[in-house]
Amino acid sequence: MAMIGTTIFSHIIPVILGFFAILFIISGALDENKPKLGLGIALFVIACVFPYVVLSVLV
Repeated sequence: MAMIGTTIFSHIIPVILGFFAILFIISGALDENKPKLGLGIALFVIACVFPYVVLSVLV
């Protein structure tokens, strides 16, 4: 069970968050919508840091 949980938290969730972050960044930059751009940047940072935080607690 731990192997499945670590795979989800280290490979699947960050990719999904990163994908939506890139969409928000592109959309916010093209529409000049600052909140959407900020949300995209925040999601990208969360996607980068998320595996390290969660896996250090799980393992």
